[in-house]
Amino acid sequence: MTIDQPRQKELRKARYSSVNNYYFITIVTRNRIRILNNEITANIVINTLNWLEQNKRINLESFVIMPDHVHFVAQLKDSTLSKLIHSLKSYSANEINKSIKRKGQVWDRGYFEKGIRNEKSLIEIIKYCLDNPVRKGMVENLKDYPFWYCKYDI
Repeated sequence: MTIDQPRQKELRKARYSSVNNYYFITIVTRNRIRILNNEITANIVINTLNWLEQNKRINLESFVIMPDHVHFVAQLKDSTLSKLIHSLKSYSANEINKSIKRKGQVWDRGYFEKGIRNEKSLIEIIKYCLDNPVRKGMVENLKDYPFWYCKYDI
C-alpha cells in the first residue's frame, strides 16, 4: 500500500461515529444491480429501517429507496455506524434473496456517510435525499414515487 493509494480498509479505520449524532448514509447494491425496483424488495429495506428505529437503534428522519441504492438520514441511538450498517445489510440481504429466490451478494461493500452538524444542514440533506427520484427523472413530483419517507413536512 502506498500513501497516495490507500486501501478501503485503511480508510474505514479512521471512521468515527457518535451516538446521538445525525448522519446521511448511502448504501449501494452490488454492481449497481437494480434489485430494489419493486415493491417486495424495497419494502424489505423499508421494514428493516423501521425495525432499527422501533428497536431504538436509530431515529429515522428520512429515506428514499432507489433501484440500486438507498439514502437515509438518521440519528444514531445505539452502537456504531458500522454495526448499524452491518445489521441493515445482513438482514435485508437475506430477506431479499429469500423473497426473490436468488443467491449471492445484494450489497456492495462499504457505505458512504456524512455527519450532519446543524439543523440547516439536516434540512438541506433531507431535501437532497428526497429529491433523488426527481433528479433521476423517475417522477416529476416526489409524492408520485412510492419508496420514500420523511418525518417532516418539507
